[in-house]
Amino acid sequence: MKHFVDPLRVSRFLQVYDEGAARKGITLSIGFDFQDYVAITCATPTKGPTYPNFRPDRSPIKSGEGFWMVGVDTNNHVAALQAVRLYDLSCSNLAEHLQSLMAFYAEPTKHAHPEDNCTCAAPSARKMSGKVAYHGDLWVREDYRGKGMPEIMAGIAFGLSYAKWDPDFVCALVARWLIDKGIVAQYGYLHHEPGGSILRLVDEGITDDDWLIWLTGEELRARLDRHEKPIPVQGSVWEGS
Repeated sequence: MKHFVDPLRVSRFLQVYDEGAARKGITLSIGFDFQDYVAITCATPTKGPTYPNFRPDRSPIKSGEGFWMVGVDTNNHVAALQAVRLYDLSCSNLAEHLQSLMAFYAEPTKHAHPEDNCTCAAPSARKMSGKVAYHGDLWVREDYRGKGMPEIMAGIAFGLSYAKWDPDFVCALVARWLIDKGIVAQYGYLHHEPGGSILRLVDEGITDDDWLIWLTGEELRARLDRHEKPIPVQGSVWEGS
């Protein structure tokens, strides 16, 4: 069911996080051309390679179905990055989308290595269908880690995902140590399960065993309804897939 998205409420929610970044000397901006995003990430020292699900040479993102964010410091140097895309899983579910490698490659038969594979054992992933917003590629420069920037970036991702798509789910795949340290909960994700993505992409040099974290659409709307402003002074960094 489509819900009314109040732009003023979303604007107030986003403003809290934008002002939080500004207080740390970071200016945030949003982009939609993923060719530009990959050019930025490739030119950013210490940033690991962007996964193929955010690279238009492997998985093109249609207009209106993705956005990315860059944060720059007072010297206009990149200090934070992240990306979000929408998966239309009205005829599928997240587990099937991952295991088919369609989450990573628009044409797995063309782009995937014969030994590429993904196993999704998280039970809830099979219940995630409809509009699923996938949040990933989160990176924060070392000198800004432990200062609350990942929480700010996640807040912006939540607010914009709600405003653009009113998704049925918003989710991410993260390393277990983020779960063990309670860091994921700080970002606002309420649920987590192991076995989200046991992934091997040979040509990309990727070998992961990530947990699935998520919010339902109802939980996302409730978060904005409460006008929460959870921007802690201290935090830790998550570099998502």
